[in-house]
Amino acid sequence: MNKILVTGASGQLGLTLKNLSLNTNYQWVFTTKEKVDITDINSISTFFANKKFDFCVNCAAYTNVEGAESEIDESNQVNVEGVQNLVIACNLNQTILIHISTDYVFDGLKKTPYIESDPTAPLNQYGKSKLLGELQILQNSNSFYIIRTSWLYSKKTSASFYSSILTKAKKGDSLTVVNDQKGTPTDAENLANFILKIIDKEPEKGIYHFSDEKIMSWFDLAVQILKEHGLDNEIIPIKTTKTKAVRPKYTPLISTKMF
Repeated sequence: MNKILVTGASGQLGLTLKNLSLNTNYQWVFTTKEKVDITDINSISTFFANKKFDFCVNCAAYTNVEGAESEIDESNQVNVEGVQNLVIACNLNQTILIHISTDYVFDGLKKTPYIESDPTAPLNQYGKSKLLGELQILQNSNSFYIIRTSWLYSKKTSASFYSSILTKAKKGDSLTVVNDQKGTPTDAENLANFILKIIDKEPEKGIYHFSDEKIMSWFDLAVQILKEHGLDNEIIPIKTTKTKAVRPKYTPLISTKMF
């Protein structure tokens, strides 16, 4: 029976995996920063000792795109140094690392969806930190899967775009949503099921893209959310305002790897 560690288990994906784990035959261990701090090599090493994890699914990440522009050290500490620490622990314990990355490692200038082999060129600090984390794995890990995903949302957790739009609509609040960024929004449950498939099948190690297939803007996604719930609130499309973080305009993902 596979024994699986999930770090960052209090986030959208971690919580989704926890729900799905009840229907598997695997042995799961879910941890938050309070229990295992990936930025502390001693914390990780102590936790890994004698546990014999077969897989480590790293859902822990610094994900505040705007905040990363001023908190460079903090974002690198989690997204780069934390990943480096996990690589060390996984190598020492013969654990396969499954790491979640992002479409923001790309610059958004391509006119067609990004595949796994496309060159990376992040525009903001968040994307740069996630790419550096990938490089730590590519250069040093003995056994790994890097899964890049796009615009992750959860229908079942409160801290997500999906829930925020739905809550505002039900309150009758005014809705304005950007319409000049394109991606492939991904339901956390679909990504979690893909991770379970990776664990079950153990395909060739390397980088994989996984996202839902429909290319849309945040405005399009908001419209879809209201439609799913029979709501007809007006949603006003707007252009992206100038922010600290430059955001790529077009980052749909597509996979070239089937298994």
